[in-house]
Amino acid sequence: MNDKTSPSAENLRKHSSEVVDGIECAPARSMLRAVGFTDEDFKKPQIGIASTWANVTPCNMHIDGLARIAEAGANAAGGKGVIFNTITISDGIANGTEGMKYSMVSREIIADSIEAVAGCEGFDGLIAIGGCDKNMPGCIMGLARLNRPSVFVYGGTIKPGAGHTDIISVFEAVGQHAKGELSAIQVKQIEEVAIPGPGSCGGMYTANTMASAIEALGMSLPGSSAQDAVSSDKENDCQRAGEAVMNLLRLDIKPRDIMTKSAFENAIKVVITLGGSTNAVLHLIGMARTVDVDLDLEDFVRIGKDTPLLADIRPSGKYMMSELVAIGGIQPLMKRMLDKGMLDGSCLTVTGKTLAENLADVQDYPADQQIIMPFDKPIKADSHLVILKGNLASEGAVAKITGKEGLRFEGRARVYSGEEAALAGILNGEVVAGDVIVIKDEGPKGGPGMREMLSPTSAVMGKGLGKSVALITDGRFSGGSHGFVVGHITPEAFEGGVIGLVQTGDNIIIDAVTREISVSVSDEELATRRAAWVRPAPKYTRGVLAKYARLVSSASTGAVTDLNLD
Repeated sequence: MNDKTSPSAENLRKHSSEVVDGIECAPARSMLRAVGFTDEDFKKPQIGIASTWANVTPCNMHIDGLARIAEAGANAAGGKGVIFNTITISDGIANGTEGMKYSMVSREIIADSIEAVAGCEGFDGLIAIGGCDKNMPGCIMGLARLNRPSVFVYGGTIKPGAGHTDIISVFEAVGQHAKGELSAIQVKQIEEVAIPGPGSCGGMYTANTMASAIEALGMSLPGSSAQDAVSSDKENDCQRAGEAVMNLLRLDIKPRDIMTKSAFENAIKVVITLGGSTNAVLHLIGMARTVDVDLDLEDFVRIGKDTPLLADIRPSGKYMMSELVAIGGIQPLMKRMLDKGMLDGSCLTVTGKTLAENLADVQDYPADQQIIMPFDKPIKADSHLVILKGNLASEGAVAKITGKEGLRFEGRARVYSGEEAALAGILNGEVVAGDVIVIKDEGPKGGPGMREMLSPTSAVMGKGLGKSVALITDGRFSGGSHGFVVGHITPEAFEGGVIGLVQTGDNIIIDAVTREISVSVSDEELATRRAAWVRPAPKYTRGVLAKYARLVSSASTGAVTDLNLD
C-alpha cells in the first residue's frame, strides 16, 4: 500500500525553472514543454486526469470531451491539468462470450494503470472519469492507492431508446424469440433503437449503481451520479471537479480521509434503497480493502436488515435512470435518509464539507413522482441484496431478491459447466419449470474472471420462466439481471466448493428469509463426491487471465488481486 502524501511541494521544487537546485530536472521540464507547459505552468500543482475514453462502448465514447472540460476546470482554478488514458471494456458487447472473462480483470487493470501513471508522474491531485461498469470501482481503487487529493466523475447515464427500451430489452428479446413470441425482424427492430447514443446502460444496473454508491461515499460531487451523459449538468460537473480537486489540495483532504467505514455504510444503504446491482457487494468490499477498511459480507447482512428497497427502477422495476434524473436524482433520497437518521451526516466529502452540509438545502422530490417510494410503503421492507450461507456456500453467496420473485425456491438441480452450456439448455427447452440452473466453473479463479450470467438470466426471463426456475452460480450477474438468482458462491468450484459437487437431480433449497442455500445431500455423500473430485487444469497459462487467476482473492473478499501480497 502506498501511503505517500501529496507530492505538491516536491513537484514545485522539481519543475520550477526559477529554482537553482532544480537544474538537474531540466530534462523533465524540456519534456513537459513539448506537451504544452510554460514557465508559469511549472509553478502550478499538476492535476492528473484519468480518462476512460474509448469507442468500444457508448458508455465511454464521450469521455474525451468530458476530460477536456475537467482539465479546463483545473486550469481555471490555478492548477495544470494533464490528461492521460486508461482502458475500458464493454460488458454489454462481451456478455455471453469468452471475452467477458476480461471484465473483472479490467477493474484491476484500471486501478493498476492509474496508480502507475500517477505514481510515476508525481501528480499532486487526480480526477478520474468513468463510464462502463468496472470503470467506477477501478478508478476509485487507483485513486485510493496513491492517496492524493482526488475526485471521481461519472460519465452519466444514457437516454432511453424508442419504446422505453434499453440494452436489457435486447437481451430479453433473444429469449422471447426463442419462445416464439418475437420474430427475428422484431428483435432487430428493438436492437436498432435500444441504444440511442452516449452514456451508461439506463437502469439501476452496475454503472448507475456504482456511480450512486461513490456519490454516497463522498468521492464524487453532489449530483454527479444522476446526470444524463450528454447534458450541460454533466459538463458543469466536470468543470466543478477541476475546481474541487484544487480545493482538496488546499485543504489537504485525501481519499483515506473520506473513504471511512461510516462512509461505506452510507454507500451500502443508498445502494439498497435504489435496488442496486449485486456487483456492488464485490466492488464496495474491493474498494474498502484498498484503504484498509474492514468491510465484509456480514456488514451487508447487518445493514440490510434495517434498510428498505424504495426505488421502482429497472431491472426489477419500471423506470429508468434518466427518469430519476428528471425528478432530482439521488440527492433528495439521501436527504430523506439523513433526516430519518439512516446516514452518517458527519462523513467528509470531496466538496471539503460533510455529507450533511452538502444536503442541507436539497429540495424534496415532486409530490406526484412515482419512482421513489415513501418509507412507509417500501417495495421491500429490507434489503434485496441477500447474503446466503449453507452447505452450498459456506463462505457466502449473494442473491438479488426484491420479493417479486418470492422469498423461497426449492427445486431440482440442472447442472452446467460454464455459461454457454447453460444458455443452450435454456434456449433449447432442456430447462423446465421447477429447475434450479447450476452454472459452475465461472468463479474468479476457475472461469477465470467471474463472468456475468446476463445471457442466461435474460433468456430465462424472455422464455417466461422467471418465476418458475432459479439460477445459481459461482460467477456473478449483470446489474440488468433479475429473477430468482444467486451468485458469488464461495468457495467456488475450482477451489473444491460444493457447487462443483452438485449433480443434476439433486434437491436445492434457497431461502431468503432464513438466508440459507443448501443442497439436500448427506455429508457422507458429499465426502464421497469430494474424494472423487479432481481440480480442473487452468484454462489459461499465459497472459493477463492467467495472472489474474493466480492472484485473485475469492468473491467474498472482493475478488481483488493485491489482497494476499503481504
